[in-house]
Amino acid sequence: MEKLFDSELKVMEPLWEDGPQSAGELAKKLAASCGWNRNTTYTVIKKLVDKGVIARSDPGFVCTPLASRQDIQRLETDNLITRLFGGSKTQFLSAFLSEKDLTPAEAAQLKELIQSWK
Repeated sequence: MEKLFDSELKVMEPLWEDGPQSAGELAKKLAASCGWNRNTTYTVIKKLVDKGVIARSDPGFVCTPLASRQDIQRLETDNLITRLFGGSKTQFLSAFLSEKDLTPAEAAQLKELIQSWK
């Protein structure tokens, strides 16, 4: 699966939130939230179809997500770790944890996640 650009993620968001919908419905939502015109939305939909991330079906030009939000999050995280940390999850986590703005509750959640992974 290929990297998704910000514009492509904007189209995916309503599909993840509300499920399959027509391109016309997406165009209305993106006009309201981003100020896009119909042609912009249709161009981005075509790119997502070409990437295999959404399927388009007729009648009604209905768009269905083929990749979940979690699929894309995993892909983007793996790409980030590979690009910036040489593939080392340990270096990534160390850099993340070096930030001092974690709340105690977030730190506890991370600790719990790591312990449950064992």
